[in-house]
Amino acid sequence: MADPSSYRPQTGEIPTNPGVYRFRDPHGRVIYVGKAKNLRSRLNSYFANPAGLLPKTHAMVYAASSVEWTVVGSELESLQLEYTWIKEFKPRFNVVFRDDKTYPYLAVTMGEKLPRVQVMRGERRKGTRYFGPYTAGAIRETMDTLLRVFPVRSCSAGVLKRAQASGRPCLLGYIDKCSAPCVGRVTPEEHRALAEDFCAFMGGEAKRFISRLEKEMGAAVAILDYERAARLRDDITALKKVFERNAVVLAEDTDADVFALHEDELEAAVQVFHVRGGRVRGQRGWVVEKVEDFTTPDLVEHLLQQVYGEDAEIQGRLPREVLVPVEPSNAQDLASWLGGIRGAKVDIRVPQRGDKAALMSTVRENAEHALRLHKTRRAGDLTVRSQALQELQEALELPVPLLRIECYDVSHVQGTNVVASMVVVEDGLPKKSDYRKFSITGAAATDDTAAMHDVLTRRFRHYLVDKTAQVEAAELVATPAGPAIPASVGAGPSAATAASAGGGQAARGTSADAALTDTTTPAPKAKFAYPPNLVVVDGGKPQVNAAARALESLGIDDVYVVGLAKRLEEVWLPDSDFPVILPRSSQGLYMLQRIRDEAHRFAISFHRQKRGKAMTVSALDGVPGLGESKRKALLAHFGSVKKIKAATAEELTAAKGIGPALAAAIVTHFSPGGAGGGSEDTVPAINMTTGEVLET
Repeated sequence: MADPSSYRPQTGEIPTNPGVYRFRDPHGRVIYVGKAKNLRSRLNSYFANPAGLLPKTHAMVYAASSVEWTVVGSELESLQLEYTWIKEFKPRFNVVFRDDKTYPYLAVTMGEKLPRVQVMRGERRKGTRYFGPYTAGAIRETMDTLLRVFPVRSCSAGVLKRAQASGRPCLLGYIDKCSAPCVGRVTPEEHRALAEDFCAFMGGEAKRFISRLEKEMGAAVAILDYERAARLRDDITALKKVFERNAVVLAEDTDADVFALHEDELEAAVQVFHVRGGRVRGQRGWVVEKVEDFTTPDLVEHLLQQVYGEDAEIQGRLPREVLVPVEPSNAQDLASWLGGIRGAKVDIRVPQRGDKAALMSTVRENAEHALRLHKTRRAGDLTVRSQALQELQEALELPVPLLRIECYDVSHVQGTNVVASMVVVEDGLPKKSDYRKFSITGAAATDDTAAMHDVLTRRFRHYLVDKTAQVEAAELVATPAGPAIPASVGAGPSAATAASAGGGQAARGTSADAALTDTTTPAPKAKFAYPPNLVVVDGGKPQVNAAARALESLGIDDVYVVGLAKRLEEVWLPDSDFPVILPRSSQGLYMLQRIRDEAHRFAISFHRQKRGKAMTVSALDGVPGLGESKRKALLAHFGSVKKIKAATAEELTAAKGIGPALAAAIVTHFSPGGAGGGSEDTVPAINMTTGEVLET
């Protein structure tokens, strides 16, 4: 940990303008981004009395080794730049609103020739209409109910192709929950009209469809067609069931998002009701850990900034009215920013009385329940994780907390298709975005210790290269007097004016320790994240010593290495004659086992994938000019690759499609000096899914 006084800038060097600041750790990684109306006042608050800061702010200040800032022209520009940097760097100490659960959407792929209704999560796609979010149970029930009235295709592309090829619809077509455009029961135009009606109903035009069906039912009764009348009656009941599921809570012309939160000293839970056409169309929730001493207006500002910055630009779901429990900080600038995203005015209001205030109270009750449930569920996990990490640190006598652990495992079958895996755990939780795979060839594939040495060397060589590249990039964009402030960080002319008019003062007010980085020059993207505190290898003393030698050869002495042997689950340290034995009931041992098993699973899956590809490679693949159809013709004529290798050029030309030139190329390929002139005992190509022998 760094002493804050070692990198504290001089008070006179910090400008009093509005701006955005960044704290970086010793590896150059941005760990916190903040904005301020007065940079000098704000930054001095971190260094005046570090011991009096809140625990997480205290941890952030001591984890950092430098601070830098950028002056902007207005508070609106600082809001925009702060959001951009939080999204780019994902600082670990910033407030991040995490969904307390995942919410699916009901999607209609209007961009396809035959639109499809399906449940979707994740990134929004162009040409697809989304409705929701819903809870998982409600969306399945809604979709199943509506398909009997609007029989739109809901099958996958593969099922659709098979039905088109066979001329028979799938099960949904037989039970009248699909109009079966795949077999021509309806034309593509008629099917698209059904999809548009489905979207219109979900968009709030339910009354129109219910009225139409009621008229059709009356007409069927008039002509004594009671069977059709009964079907229409059931359709009306189904539509009313979906329509009435969302009670009317506000005026029918009201489109609003209603936010409420419930907080304590450490965490806050947020709930939002999405009201469209006066009805609650969806609900979402977030839980956030308080990193800084944020007030409720600050929390609301960051909430709207992240929610609409991530979602509305993609989904276009930002309503014209946003109801919040308290007015956020910089409410006017925030409303202008949201209006720019929506392309129309956005009102941020605090309801005081009436139906909107009553709905806000209901949302607040949901937030209270969500925070209570979150704490109940997390208490056990958080306690166990903290206990496990603490036990490991004490048992291994490590001087640093185990914030990041990387585990490595090697997988192969009798020395073939050697691969390795790297899995990552941060704060006791897996971070799958940082997982890595390694293919091992050459001398490193001879045994497990050589493979482990190779993998660790490659991983940490990349880290050293990335670290050097970042340092060189920072030196390239910096100037002795401090760089000019980029005009591109602002959204309008005011940013450029501020940069040109105040650039000299900003440069004079920046120290070498707090040098600015030109945000217009993107830093090189690292292949790996920052280094771990602990490396765990799957194996005993030989594997641990190989890993330690790899780190020592690279000059890395601040990463600790241990190995977990499978036989007795003992923990080995480098150059130690005796292992560390953790109690069988130790939470630290359980954590090591889980990490080791995850690395083993990840390595095995990669090994199977690579082995499957290797075993479906044909000896004929390398023959120049020999395509798939001619290869099949050769195999059909000769019966095996062995006979093809033994055939002369004249005999090869007897196969269909094989001319003299190609026959000569095949003979040359399989000659002793050719590319395919290996051993006669060639492993046959096998389909690893079905077990079918493709070639013998």
